[in-house]
This record gives sequence, C-alpha cells and structure tokens, in this order.
Amino acid sequence: MNHGIVIPCYNEENRLDLEAFIKFAASRKDMHLCLVNDGSNDHTRSVLANIKHDAHENVYVLSSDQNGGKAEAVRNGALFLYHETNVDTIGFLDADLSTSFTEYNDLINSITAAPETLIVFGSRNLDKHANTIERNPVRKLISAVIGILIRVITRLSIKDTQCGAKVFDRSVIPLIYGSSFLTRWLFDVEILMRIKQRVGVSLFNIMFKEIPLKKWVHMDDSKLGLKDSVMIPLNLIKIWLEY
Repeated sequence: MNHGIVIPCYNEENRLDLEAFIKFAASRKDMHLCLVNDGSNDHTRSVLANIKHDAHENVYVLSSDQNGGKAEAVRNGALFLYHETNVDTIGFLDADLSTSFTEYNDLINSITAAPETLIVFGSRNLDKHANTIERNPVRKLISAVIGILIRVITRLSIKDTQCGAKVFDRSVIPLIYGSSFLTRWLFDVEILMRIKQRVGVSLFNIMFKEIPLKKWVHMDDSKLGLKDSVMIPLNLIKIWLEY
C-alpha cells in the first residue's frame, strides 16, 4: 500500500527538520509527502525545494502566494494527492513534527488493520499513563475548554480533535475536502461534522477511531495567533449553525 502525508507550512524556515524529512522520504518510498507552502514570507519555499531536490521521487511541493490558513493548505494538499497519485490513505502532520513519523506510522497501521476503519485521529488525551505528552500548561487548559465546547457541538465523544496527526482512507477524501472550510483552524471539527452529517452517528462510530499517541511534544512559535484564539468560540458557533 502507498500513503500520502500533507505537511502544511507557513513561515517554517527555522523549524523544519530537513534531515528528518529527507531521511524519511528516502527510506519510505511507500510514503508520498506533499509539502504545502502557504504563502510564507520567509525562505520556507526554498527550504521545501531543497527537501524535494534531495528526496524528489516521493516528495511534492505546492506553493501559494497568499496565506490561506492551515485548513486550505491541508485541503489543497489532500486533493492533489487524491487526484495525482494512487495512494491508499491521505493524512496530515504538523511541519514541526510534534507528532513524529513513527507515531504517524502507527496511525496508518490502525487504519489498514481494520477494513471498517476509514478515519483515524491521533489523540494526546487517551491512555495518559502510557505516553509522554509535553504541553504548555496554558495551552493545555485552553485546549481542554475548547474540547468541551467541541463535544457539545458535535455530540460525539471524541477526546482530542485538534491534534495535528490524522489519517483518512482514500474513499472519504471527496466527502471531507470537496468544498472549502468555514474556518482556518477548526477544520478538524468541520471534518467530523461533514462525515456525521452524511453517514449518521452509528456508521460514524464504526468508521472512526482515536489512537493514543505515545509521545507528543509542544513546539514554540505557534502559528495560532491571539486573534485566532479569540475567534475560536465564534467560529465554533459558525460551525454549529452551518452543520
């Protein structure tokens, strides 16, 4: 089987671990990396070009002149992989690799091991005694509050929607990414609502699985700004009204 991973990148010049990306792409030819430069105003574009140059066979680089937000960057990358490659799964990871390629591979194993599983979310909030999760205390508190609001809106008992590691079976990509998202950062919630709206809760619970991460490390210089954080409650209301 072949697998696609979208890596959204905005001003990641100083955070991208070139060696890790090149080593992974070179050693795993079954993995197709789609690096999406989301209108960066630093040297991210050239850094991504260097990764492709050194491991070009299974690395693709998309670039936008305007910053459209993580949601649109992931969407564009996923649709590219869906239309231009024969990968069996398509997911995404954060550019800082707070979730490692090893952890991502565990998510892939979970989705390929069970034919009925079509959607796998990595979770930082499951099996807390068996993992190493390094998180900023303030962001952890904010995340907990947001998580409660999300569960109220979605009416789904999901522990962690905002972890940046997710894998989807190829068959659900048109449903998930067929149209633009309402929000730049909460598109994970929109993904859940789109699937739930189409298939219903019972089938959703069969298709969906959360997998605890063994290790996740918070990286500094978050791209989620103060304005975006303040807008989160309003965006959740927008999602609720739409779906």
